[in-house]
Amino acid sequence: MKNIAVFGAFDTKGAEFTYLLECMRGLAPECKIITIDVSARTHDAEWAPDVSCEEVARMGGGDLQELAKGDRLEAVTVMIKGAKKCLRSLYDEGKLAGAITLGGGTGTVLGMQVLHQLPIGLPKILVSTIAASATTGRMWQGSDILVMNSVVDIAGLNRISRAVFRTAAGAIVGAVQAGELPLPHEDKPVVAATMYGMTTPGVEAAKALLEREGCEVLVFHANGAGGKTMEQMISAGEIDGVLDLTTTEWADNLCGGVCAAGGERLDAAARCGTPQVVSVGALDMVNMNERPVRYADRLFHGNEKSSLMRTTPEENRQLGGIIAEKLNACTAPCILMLPLRGISQIDRENGPFWDPEADKTLFDALRCGLSSPLVQLEELPLHINDVAFGEQAARELLSLMAASGKE
Repeated sequence: MKNIAVFGAFDTKGAEFTYLLECMRGLAPECKIITIDVSARTHDAEWAPDVSCEEVARMGGGDLQELAKGDRLEAVTVMIKGAKKCLRSLYDEGKLAGAITLGGGTGTVLGMQVLHQLPIGLPKILVSTIAASATTGRMWQGSDILVMNSVVDIAGLNRISRAVFRTAAGAIVGAVQAGELPLPHEDKPVVAATMYGMTTPGVEAAKALLEREGCEVLVFHANGAGGKTMEQMISAGEIDGVLDLTTTEWADNLCGGVCAAGGERLDAAARCGTPQVVSVGALDMVNMNERPVRYADRLFHGNEKSSLMRTTPEENRQLGGIIAEKLNACTAPCILMLPLRGISQIDRENGPFWDPEADKTLFDALRCGLSSPLVQLEELPLHINDVAFGEQAARELLSLMAASGKE
């Protein structure tokens, strides 16, 4: 078994980490563990870690003695940098099979940033006192970090914390052991596709054609986290082609919806030159939980606790400008496809979000905003969920991939 990294603030959580290590070794005596101390101050310890906090500070470009005299936030920032470098080096050298940490508020922020840089598929566990907080979910978007709620504060050992730490130990040991099992290797081109409930039929049609042509299609739910994850995988060079038919997350970015993916959405493929076909799927809607007072006069579809808000012509004008600007940054050929008969399942004639004026404003903004010769605009007299639209999008992507040598 390769190494499992156990890292954290051993100064304040020494007893908890000691118990975690005992559980891991009890479950798998052959388990090789590397302990990494990220405490932001020198301290006496019951056992010496494999990588001391002084070493981590140096990796982060600081001196622990000096850091202890200054601002704590600055010290933590240096320790995060050092811990990221330490774990990344272990991974790059083929010496890391998994990582686990535990912590409170500061420990969660530190652990999340360190684990987030590690690749998807490598087991990563964070036991956190704030895992169940409504405000922390976005911290680990775009990653497969397993976040466990500590239930009680990580402030000593008791019947609850022991049970949680024992489970966490079993989870990381089991995940690493599972990672040693061989996976079937398929040397297929990898396509990333975005989908949403309101664009499923069209994307499914495209997916089926791509798979018939020998591609492996990874479908990302356009719920904020999905878009972020896709952007990260494109940036990491793990994607050969992008079928981004569902750009609805930009509507949530603009209007404050719960599925916002951040301002970097649509950047990665343009920057990396990854072949991509883009459309405007579900830009007619914004996801809301409770309906904000400022939108009291707007058109909603759903109930008071979970609803979709129809975007206005002005918002569509802005969305068209944003997407045009993003695509103008393309460094390789790209195709933007406009479905002129509706952009979501409920944006069709006699549908609750059917608004030809808003859609026309979106299309006009894109027509006017696109200026890059690398971006080809295609307008089809189809609905986004028509099989013909999805299959045409797939064929266009296959053509771009073939031209780039990524078929």
